[in-house]
Amino acid sequence: MQYELIIIGGGPGAVAAGVYAARKKIKSLLITDSFGGQSTVSAHIQNWIGIPSIVGLDMADIIEKHLRQYAGDVLEIKTGVLVTKVEKKDGGPVLSTSNGFVVTTDENKTYETKAIILASGSGRRKLQVPGAAQFDGKGVVYCATCDAPLFNGKEVAVIGGGNAGLESAEQLLEHATKVYILNRSEEFRGDPVTRERIFKSPKLVPIVNADIQEVKGDKFVSGLVYKDSKTGEVKEIPVQGIFVEIGSVPNSAMVKDLVQLTPAGDVVIDHKTARTSVEGIWAAGDVTDQPYKQNNISMGDSVKALEDAYLWLRKQ
Repeated sequence: MQYELIIIGGGPGAVAAGVYAARKKIKSLLITDSFGGQSTVSAHIQNWIGIPSIVGLDMADIIEKHLRQYAGDVLEIKTGVLVTKVEKKDGGPVLSTSNGFVVTTDENKTYETKAIILASGSGRRKLQVPGAAQFDGKGVVYCATCDAPLFNGKEVAVIGGGNAGLESAEQLLEHATKVYILNRSEEFRGDPVTRERIFKSPKLVPIVNADIQEVKGDKFVSGLVYKDSKTGEVKEIPVQGIFVEIGSVPNSAMVKDLVQLTPAGDVVIDHKTARTSVEGIWAAGDVTDQPYKQNNISMGDSVKALEDAYLWLRKQ
């Protein structure tokens, strides 16, 4: 069977595209390993328009239920599966007129489609310093929502001064006796409202100009070494947990040989239409070179991609 459209991803952007595709009666398949995207690890999503505060897992449940309202003859949903490769069906030149695509999954199954919307999001960027890989899961953590309670009564560090770092610190303040939050620049980039709220806590210790050098430990983490980028002084703080929030890596590997990417791996798009460098492929959300990585923006951009894809499909 050849679909008119395959949507890759399960975050808010992919789901928005799926809902709109179903409403426009486009024969579609949505493929995802799970629903919710990176927001599933957030304890408090407070910028989801229309809901003052929602837990990430609850948000994932809501959008999945909304999507499944449309599942049926027009929209198929395949979960628990990762897309590993996207190729042109005819095997011709990448920039030639689209003759359709073949999507391969980690089950080694293939699906044919006329068009693709890539809304695969991004994954957590790993800390790349000595000791970080050695103590991954032994004190080096990438999900405060998942593991914060395990550090009750301990001293911990959060690496990252953006919204994700601030949110992790806020969760950890409920459990840890002291929370260091290290930012590589002079100013924390996170929302002022969150910043003001957590910086009132006497348990929070902000550290700026911190260039992370090493994770120390024996069987488990025992310390974090950083260099003050202004003074050059190397310091060590005694912590039993290190929560890493240093950004994300776009999930674009499946199209790396097909569409134009930035050096960082973001899919390059026309920000007016969401089209990629290859006709018949659109992209939206955190996987693209869109500079603002937020749920609300991902949904709007995915709807834009769907609208343009719909007009394109009607002309085929």
